[in-house]
Amino acid sequence: MIKTPYYLIDKQKLLTNMQKIAYVREQSGAKALLALKCFATWSVFDLMQEYMDGTTSSSLYELKLGRQKFEGEAHAYSVAWADDEIEEMLANCDKIIFNSISQLQRFAERSEGKTRGLRVNPQVSSSDYLLADPARPFSRLGEWDPVKIEGVIEQISGFMFHNNCENGDFELFDKMLGTIEERFGALLHKVNWVSLGGGIHFTGEGYAIDAFCQRLKAFSQKYDVQVYLEPGEAAITNSASLEVTVLDTLYNGKNLAVVDSSIEAHLLDLLIYRLNAKLAPSTGEHTYMVCGKSCLAGDIFGEYQFDQPLAIGDRLSFIDTAGYTMVKKNWFNGLKMPSIVVKQLDGTVEVVREFGYDDYLSSLS
Repeated sequence: MIKTPYYLIDKQKLLTNMQKIAYVREQSGAKALLALKCFATWSVFDLMQEYMDGTTSSSLYELKLGRQKFEGEAHAYSVAWADDEIEEMLANCDKIIFNSISQLQRFAERSEGKTRGLRVNPQVSSSDYLLADPARPFSRLGEWDPVKIEGVIEQISGFMFHNNCENGDFELFDKMLGTIEERFGALLHKVNWVSLGGGIHFTGEGYAIDAFCQRLKAFSQKYDVQVYLEPGEAAITNSASLEVTVLDTLYNGKNLAVVDSSIEAHLLDLLIYRLNAKLAPSTGEHTYMVCGKSCLAGDIFGEYQFDQPLAIGDRLSFIDTAGYTMVKKNWFNGLKMPSIVVKQLDGTVEVVREFGYDDYLSSLS
């Protein structure tokens, strides 16, 4: 048995998402770029690049990873580029998307000849969390004034809109895209490509995928633009798990189980948004609060049901742990970092990366 904790990526489950993405590409004409900010485990890029058109990034390092490890286009975006990043960024990207007119103008001369775009903030979003809402009050994410944008339209060839967040509702997507057309329709006719960003959960169960494809195709034809999608969660949903082992059990008004992992260190995004990890299976008459082994008092995965009392050595599997997990894992408390394990399409299981003390040591100085 592989020693826990470890992230287990199942390529067969990943393939299910890839096939849906391929269907959308074929039916709509849209191109799909993997959002590396959500998932950057390059050991499975060999499969993903067969079904996607490239990557999109949020930093220089993500950009370089996409260029080196993923075939196809490499789109470069950052909330703000530093002077000493520009040359290396330009050398590694196919398109550069500036977050502001200020940045576009600041680097206009140095980026001359490169395909350039501008992030536009339509001031509407699907986010339920202020923390993740790109349209939040006083947002720094993109330009919102059509008049100002028209003033620099000759310097760019495309737009990037990113206002969806875990949006599994096609009608809401359709409504917000309509708002974009109302506010920026005249400008959309003046560009060659439009990225609609990520956060659109079109690979989810029951999503109106054919209506989605028709909407994208109609949008593309109306404005004569190449549409890009930037799936992150949609690309990897339900494809990975975090495998852990029970180290201790105790009772303090509730049955508690401590495992050899940490939500603070290994599933940080859930802690930030105050969400419970998903455990499967979770049925039975025995209830336990499953806790991490860090010293953070709130290092709690959640409460779950079991068909029998938990015992030291029992293995648990937290599902749907690919997105915003491995990219955010950290060395809090010096806890052992989960290994990365891949279940190949033929069913074989391979440990592709283990982390040890030397990795912890090299992360500090």
